[in-house]
Amino acid sequence: MIAFKRLPRFCLLRALGTKPKFSTYTAPRMCKSQITAEEVRGVADALKNGLRALGQPTSATHPHLIRPNELVPGVGQAEFQTRRSQLMQGLQAYAGSFGDEFNGRTSKSHMLVIGAASKKYMSGKIPYVFRQSSDFYYLTGCLEPDSVLLLTIDDVGTVQSTLFMRPKDPHAELWDGPRTGPDYAVQLFGVHEAQPIDNFQQTLAARIAQLKPHLWFDLKQSELPNVTDAMLQVCNNERTQLLPVYTFVENMRLIKSPAEMQLMRRTCSIASHAFNEVMAETRPGQSEHQLYASIDFKCRMRSASYLAYPPVVAAGKNATVIHYVNNTQLLQPQELLLMDAGCEYGGYTSDITRTWPVSGQFTDPQRTLYDMMEQLQKETIELIMQPGGETLDQMFETTCYRLGKYLQEIGLVGKDLTDHKELATQGYKFCPHHVSHYLGMDVHDTPHVPRNTRLQPGMVFTVEPGIYIDEKRTDVPDEFRGIGIRIEDDILINEQGQIEVLTAGCVKERRALEDLFK
Repeated sequence: MIAFKRLPRFCLLRALGTKPKFSTYTAPRMCKSQITAEEVRGVADALKNGLRALGQPTSATHPHLIRPNELVPGVGQAEFQTRRSQLMQGLQAYAGSFGDEFNGRTSKSHMLVIGAASKKYMSGKIPYVFRQSSDFYYLTGCLEPDSVLLLTIDDVGTVQSTLFMRPKDPHAELWDGPRTGPDYAVQLFGVHEAQPIDNFQQTLAARIAQLKPHLWFDLKQSELPNVTDAMLQVCNNERTQLLPVYTFVENMRLIKSPAEMQLMRRTCSIASHAFNEVMAETRPGQSEHQLYASIDFKCRMRSASYLAYPPVVAAGKNATVIHYVNNTQLLQPQELLLMDAGCEYGGYTSDITRTWPVSGQFTDPQRTLYDMMEQLQKETIELIMQPGGETLDQMFETTCYRLGKYLQEIGLVGKDLTDHKELATQGYKFCPHHVSHYLGMDVHDTPHVPRNTRLQPGMVFTVEPGIYIDEKRTDVPDEFRGIGIRIEDDILINEQGQIEVLTAGCVKERRALEDLFK
């Protein structure tokens, strides 16, 4: 397979500046590429009158969640169409940058296949709550499992989209709920064509025979065995390679559209207000599990779908375990409580960490460390897009050095250290994790985008310095042992290049935290 370490950072996707091209494609009888306004109104009327149920919420069935011009919360059909077109044009432009021949072929046509997530089971017939594949959702807005998107672009730049879905099945729908089926997928999702999933392999072979395209498919990320087998068979028959596409999709997802920025503001606002209530209600004697349940409840009551990840609810020395998720201990007086939690709304996630005193007042050692971390986080946020903070990696290096300096000031690091690297190393020993990651549809979003990528408008990421002092450490005074503190906020660089702290509504200033308990 082609090594993509040398991919252009934004894969020419943003540089193209071209509008999506959709042809008047003639599709099979089951679904037409040209949908009239009357037909769309007919679908809406049928939904309103209860005559038709689709496989996901719509503005007609869930007006409290989705507005009339939206396919899913916050995002309209046209944006998904644009994403699909930009992706295919970007792949074609990237391949063209190598000359006439790419991946052993001279064809200018490309085909991309991306599958939905599959349903997963706890045991027997008991399913987990379904969550759609982020990349598939980003390109389709479809929330149904076991679906497949097939995109093609020919040598003149015409993009075609076909969505393969489970057909309507009254018996299956009796148990698992309604399906959209191919019949209404064109109108709902704005694709050119929709077919039953059983047609995938036959259609795939026909399109390949027609276009002789380069094939793009993320083999390792596929959850649908039938799709994987079909792609491997094609790869063998055509004597070609399957090219990974995740790098291109992630670079698109890295830069948020205005609609995505609004969704990020919403999910962060929900989590911020939920945090404030949980902090105010914290009392000694509660269990970590109760606070887990509380943050989950308060986020859902504000229309979040669920928590974005298993939260860390760590009291006392548990906070020195960075990914502590047991959440089983009781809260004791004089302890700190560290909570790392976020929620998902409209497919977009928030990620917040706060640390606060269980009894409402910091002890002197706790206050010393908290004030230090609060100041450090403030300085790191002010550093964004400035020298020393132009990439996430730069922010990390600068924060480690400053943490080392602060630890030196309070006597936890030797005064004899003056070298920049030595101080940064000492800071890293107390905070052994990166202080930032990209944020969006996933908590650790776009993980293959390097953290040395220069920050720019449209990016969302966290700023989360921490300090963790194991109770068994002997190189620090006894009163600081067993303390863990982390402060994390979510940051957006908006269209104007301004820094927005999306979680600014979540209390973190020490005096304000203590006032919550009053």
